[in-house]
Amino acid sequence: MAKRKSFYRYRLLLMALPFMVLILLFNYMPVFGWIYSLYDYIPGIALKDCDFVGLKYFRMLFTDVNTFRVIKNTLIFAGISIILTPLPMLFAILLNEIKLRPVQKIIQIFSTIPNFISWIIVYSLAFSLFSHDGLVNAVLQVFGVNVDAGNTYNIMGDSNAVYWFQSFLQLWKTLGWNAIIYLAAITGIDQELYNAAKVDGAGYFKCALHITFPALSETYFVLLMLNIGNLLNTGFEQYFLFKNPQTASNIEVLDLYVYRIGLESQDYSYGVAIGIMKFAISVLLLTLANKAAKRIRGEYII
Repeated sequence: MAKRKSFYRYRLLLMALPFMVLILLFNYMPVFGWIYSLYDYIPGIALKDCDFVGLKYFRMLFTDVNTFRVIKNTLIFAGISIILTPLPMLFAILLNEIKLRPVQKIIQIFSTIPNFISWIIVYSLAFSLFSHDGLVNAVLQVFGVNVDAGNTYNIMGDSNAVYWFQSFLQLWKTLGWNAIIYLAAITGIDQELYNAAKVDGAGYFKCALHITFPALSETYFVLLMLNIGNLLNTGFEQYFLFKNPQTASNIEVLDLYVYRIGLESQDYSYGVAIGIMKFAISVLLLTLANKAAKRIRGEYII
């Protein structure tokens, strides 16, 4: 009996053990690879036989103009993403106000499905819609906006439209999914507050403004702080697929730049140095966000 009680006491730990092993293998074991940034590593040669260069590649970070360019692109994409963070909360509030439950469920399902669509499929859809011979240009030609094929416009090849177009695709793909956590928070609001407000003559708008918004502000603030700490992790697959010669200078973010330097150019040491810089900045941003949360909310987020 004692052994059985001991097993049940530690069963949750045993259930979590496989995931802890995966995190150890894929998140902490690669840290040992940081040593490559201190050597002039050449693939196929043992690390001990490579020249030790110390902080050479870290000094290159401050002289490489491409590093500042990709950091600028990363910060722009991240900044737009942070500006758009209230939209999932607003969408959740509007969705919650739909009183016809079947309609609400249908909208929620169709807004959540894009999150599970691969970026490869999204790229194929975007190409079919916005390429020179895509559906959008075909419709414009029908209405006489484009006289001939030579006047067609391909937004995926416009470097000036990269930032907002890619941010729009990201928003379309994640809006419904990100709204789920706010819908869950709304269900936890005491319904007596709404009933009391309606008795006092408050409509849907005032209920949302004075009850729903304050109740969701805690959740929104925590997610915002975590997004700030995760500022440089803007993603890879989306920008890798949509990158082309016309948009390469504006769409290349840090993750894509590390891939190009480390794998395509096989400059592994410099690629590792860039990855370490990204990690250090991310930790710094998360620390600052945590301290900001303590100052504003009175408690840390982590």
